Amino acid sequence: MKLVDNQAEAMEPHPSRLVDVDRVLEKATLAEKISLLAGSDFWHSTPLPQHGVPAVKCTDGPNGVRGSRFFNPVPALCIPCGSGLGATWNPALVEQAGQLLSKECDAKGAHVWLGPTVNIIRSPLNGRGFESFSEDPHLGGVLAAAIIRGVQVRGTLAALKHFVANDQETDKMSIDVRVSDRALREIYLKPFQMALRDSNPRVVMASYNKVQGVHVSESHKILQDILRKEWGFDGLIMSDWYGTYSCEAALNAGVDMEMPGPSRYREKEALAAVFSGKVHHHTIDERARQVLDFVNDAASAQVATEETARDVPEDRDLNRRLAGESVVLLKNSDNFLPLGVGECDEVAVIGPNADLAAACGGGSASLRPYYTSSVLKGIRDSLPASAEVHHEAGVYGHILLPAFSAERVRNDDGEPGVTIELFNEPHAVRDRKAFDRVSIPDTTYQLMDYRHPEKGETFYMSMRAHFVPEHTDTYEFGLATYGVGDLYVNDELVIDNSTAQTPGGMFFGKGSAEVRATYKMTAGQTYSLRVEAGSASTSKVTGGSLLAIPGGACRLGGCRKITPSEGIQRAVELAKKCRYTIVVAGLNADLEKEGRDRETMDMPPHVDELISAVLAAQPNAVIVTQAGNPVSMPWRHEAKTMLHSWYGGNEAGNAVADVLFGRVNPSGRLPMTFPARLEDNPAFLGFGSDNGRVHYSEDVFVGYRWYEARKMQVAFPFGHGLSYTTFAISDLRVSSSLVEVSVENTGRLAGAEVVRLYIGRAKTSSKSRFARPPRELAGFSKVFLEPGEARTVTLRIDRYSTAVWDEKRDSWCCERGAYTASVVGGDSALDGDFELQRDSFWKGL
Repeated sequence: MKLVDNQAEAMEPHPSRLVDVDRVLEKATLAEKISLLAGSDFWHSTPLPQHGVPAVKCTDGPNGVRGSRFFNPVPALCIPCGSGLGATWNPALVEQAGQLLSKECDAKGAHVWLGPTVNIIRSPLNGRGFESFSEDPHLGGVLAAAIIRGVQVRGTLAALKHFVANDQETDKMSIDVRVSDRALREIYLKPFQMALRDSNPRVVMASYNKVQGVHVSESHKILQDILRKEWGFDGLIMSDWYGTYSCEAALNAGVDMEMPGPSRYREKEALAAVFSGKVHHHTIDERARQVLDFVNDAASAQVATEETARDVPEDRDLNRRLAGESVVLLKNSDNFLPLGVGECDEVAVIGPNADLAAACGGGSASLRPYYTSSVLKGIRDSLPASAEVHHEAGVYGHILLPAFSAERVRNDDGEPGVTIELFNEPHAVRDRKAFDRVSIPDTTYQLMDYRHPEKGETFYMSMRAHFVPEHTDTYEFGLATYGVGDLYVNDELVIDNSTAQTPGGMFFGKGSAEVRATYKMTAGQTYSLRVEAGSASTSKVTGGSLLAIPGGACRLGGCRKITPSEGIQRAVELAKKCRYTIVVAGLNADLEKEGRDRETMDMPPHVDELISAVLAAQPNAVIVTQAGNPVSMPWRHEAKTMLHSWYGGNEAGNAVADVLFGRVNPSGRLPMTFPARLEDNPAFLGFGSDNGRVHYSEDVFVGYRWYEARKMQVAFPFGHGLSYTTFAISDLRVSSSLVEVSVENTGRLAGAEVVRLYIGRAKTSSKSRFARPPRELAGFSKVFLEPGEARTVTLRIDRYSTAVWDEKRDSWCCERGAYTASVVGGDSALDGDFELQRDSFWKGL
C-alpha cells in the first residue's frame, strides 16, 4: 500500500514499519512538529519525509467519494443522501453502503472519508439538512455508527462531522447557538456519542459555529471535557475547512489539525505562541502525537496512487437497493400502486423533476457521478418499446439554468460532452495557439487545481459544444463565471459577462451572477455554443469567500423557455389523454445546498399550481416528490397516491420506477416529520440569525417530540411509510431491559416492516422532575417477511432509553417510576409498562 504526499513523492511504509511516534517527537524540531498541525494543501496532511512521515489524503463525502480534483474530476459512485439513508431504517444495509464507500476511497487514493454528517434535521429550511440522517438522535446515532463500521472495516478512516450543533447554513461560521445543556446532551450531542460508542471513528471534525458564545474549535468544554475526557475519544480532531479562527485558543482547546493547508494560524503564529508561553511545548507535542497516530491509523488503507473509477455491476445492484429502500410510499388509496407494466400503454410523465437526475444536493455532497437516472428514464426503461411515454415539464424548478450534460451536447470530435481549449492570449488575438485541449462531460468547470507547464498567470479558455434542440421555440441561456466570459451561439454574441460583472453566489462566492439571454432555435438543427472566458485574474467581481480559486471557473446553462401558464396547460392536456399520469416535482441541488438555507418550505414557484391542475384533470395521477427535507404539499388531500424519494444517488430514477412497477415493495419510513405548515415547525421562530445568535427555544422538543406534545396535526408523521403488503404485531412482552413482540406479514407480497419502540413516562407514574416529551424513540428493527411469515423481534432497553440530562448534577439521570414501552408496527401500537425502582446517575459513554 502507498501513502502519497502532496508533492507526489511516494513513500511506502508497511504496517509492520509504522511511524515511530516517540522517535519522531524526540527528533523533530519545534517548527517541524508545528507543521504537522495543519494540512499541506486542500486535501492532504503535511508529510515529514525526513522523519519517514507520509501525507494522508482526505476526500469529501458524505454521499460518495469525490476525489481530490476540482477540474475534470474522476467520476464517482453516488449513494442516496443522508436523509435518504435515514429513510431506510436499515443499519445492516447502511453498513454495506459504508463498505462500498471504503472501496471507492481506495480507488480515489483517499485514506479519510469526510463523513458521515450526524447533525440534527431541526428545521426543514436547513440548506444542508439532506446530508443528515434524521430529526431523531437515536436513529441518527444508530445509522452513523453503521456507516462508520462499514467504512472503517477495510482500513479507511471516517470523519464524524460536524461536531456539534451545526444545524443551519445562515452565518454558520459566526452564528452563536444558544441551547440548554440538557438539549445539547439529549438531542445534538447524542448521535455523536452513540457513533463513538458503537463504531470508534478515528476522526472527529469540529464544526464552524459557536455554542454558548465560544467557537466549537476553541471550546475546551466540548473538545476536551466532553469529547476527550468524558467520552474517551483518542482519535484526531480536525477543523472543518477554513473553520479555524485562532492560533492559541484552537490549539489549547484541542484542534489537532487545521484544514485545509497552507496554514493560516499554525506556522509563525504558533511558534510565537510557544515562545510567549501562550501555548506550552507539551501542548504542541500532544497535538503532534495525535497527528502521528492518525498517520498510523491510515496506514492500513489499501489505496491507489492514482484516482480511478470502479463502476462495477455489484456496486450498482447494492446502490439500487439502497435507493429503493429509501423510497417512502406516503399514500396509496385503493391500492392504485403498483402499476402493471403490461397495462401502461400510454403514460404521461410530468413535472420539473421528471427529467432531472436528482442524484445529490449541492456543496460538499456534489460530485461527478458515474451515471445518473431520472424518473423519466427509469420509467421508459421499465416499459416495453411499444409503450408510449410522453414528457412535459409544465414548469421549471431550477434557480440556475441547467448545465448542458453529455446527453445534451457533443464536443468537437462528435462525442458526448464538451471541448475546452486553453490559451495564454485572449480570443481577440488572431492565430493564437492553444497549449492544451481537454474534453469534459458538461458545461461547468473549476480550474483551481488545473496545472500545465505552459500556462501563464493569466490565461483564457474557449469552451465549445454542439447542441440540437428538441423543439422549435425560444431557448434561454445563462452564464456565470469567475473571470470574464462571453457566450456565442453560431458565432453571434448572445451574453456579455465581461464588460460589467455583478457578484453572485457561485464558485465559493467568488463568481458573477448568472447573466441570461434568449435565442430562437429550430428543432433538429445543430447550433454551436462557444464560451470565451478568462481566468480568475480577469474577474471584475470583488469580495467573496476565503477560498482561493486561482484558475477561475465557468458554468453555462440553458433550456427551452417556458411560460408557466402555457406549460401547465400543455401538462394538463397531456394528462387528460394518457391512461396513467405520474408527476415528479420537488427540490434540487440549486435549492438544497451548502452555504444557503431555504427561505420557505414550498417547492419552486408554480409547482403546486401545476400539481393541483393535473390532479383536477386526472385524479389518479401519482405524485412523486424529491427532496432531502420536507416540502409543503397543499394539494395532498386531493392526491390519492404519493411517493417521496430523496436525492437517490446514481440509481435515483431507477429506484422510483422499481417501486412504481412493483419490482420493489416500498419499505422506507420518514426519518423526520413533514409538518402541515412551516409555521408549525418547532424551530420556526428560532432559525436563522437573531443579531448573530440562534436560540434553540424548543429545547428537547425537536421534531415529533414537539408535535406529539402539542397534539398537532402534521402532513405525515415521523416513521410514516406504507407497503404493498400488510403487517400485524402481537404478543408484546415488556421488562425493564428488553421488549419482545411478534410481527407477521398478513398480506400477499413479501415485504419489510420497521418495528419501532418508543418509551415515555407512564400515565400512572409520579410526576417527573423534568419536562419530558410524551415518548421518544428507543429502538427499532427492520424485518423482512414472506407472506404469512411471523417472527419475534427483540429490542433492548438501555439506560439511555429512560434517561434525561440533569443540569443540576451535570450528569445523566434515570428517574425511578413507571414507564410505558410503546411498540409500533403495521397499523397498530401495543403498550406495556415497566418500573425502575431507584434513581441512577452517571457520565460517560
